[in-house]
Amino acid sequence: MKRQIHLDDLLSQWKFDPATLNVRLVKGKDGRDVIQMRVDMGILQLETTGRPDGGQFREFETVLDYLQDEQARDPQRTLSEEECTEVDREFMQLYHRRICWLRLQFYHRAVMDADHTLRLMDLSAAMSDDEEWAGSHEQYRPFVLFHRTQAEALGELEENTAEEAVQAINTGLETIRGFFASHDAEDHFDEDELVIRLVELRESLRSEYSVGQTLKEQLDDAVEHEQYELAARLRDELTRREMK
Repeated sequence: MKRQIHLDDLLSQWKFDPATLNVRLVKGKDGRDVIQMRVDMGILQLETTGRPDGGQFREFETVLDYLQDEQARDPQRTLSEEECTEVDREFMQLYHRRICWLRLQFYHRAVMDADHTLRLMDLSAAMSDDEEWAGSHEQYRPFVLFHRTQAEALGELEENTAEEAVQAINTGLETIRGFFASHDAEDHFDEDELVIRLVELRESLRSEYSVGQTLKEQLDDAVEHEQYELAARLRDELTRREMK
């Protein structure tokens, strides 16, 4: 009979700190990187690519990949109970890995996992005949968009300019506003906690890096005031930047 072992030694070497997110990136014996998260009752280990648990679903790397293939085969296809359960699992796994990437400052990885989650939300809602189940995920869309916007802005700040970081926040805020508008709740947009935090981040970047109006903000202002020649020049400059 194989001897069972406990994890006391491992856990004692990495104490849980409830005041922070306890995350590290480590390399296994086989040379692959894995993420480890210390929680109050143990350690979670997540793969850095594919499904965080390292598994597959019906020979596909992720549930999202599987559902995309299924919908392409049959646009009228609806989800089974088992598939809904697997969607739930993938949502939760990606949430854990997304916050780990943010803590580790791997911002582009956090964006990728947020995009995966958003596509899974769209697809599972389209393929589900249970509005309540689909709504249980949709209610978290602003939270996922908040993480995505944070990650994209900090990635832009790290690799490009503070102006591009500010613009990334503006773009994210407009996407979140669209969510509120689609649910007839735009009146609550400005007072939403996540929106307030993104605005605070944007204004702190403006202050710390002396960022005035971004090029896109200047363009919007020019269009609003019917300064069409200026708007054309600004639009050309935006296009030039995007093609770099």
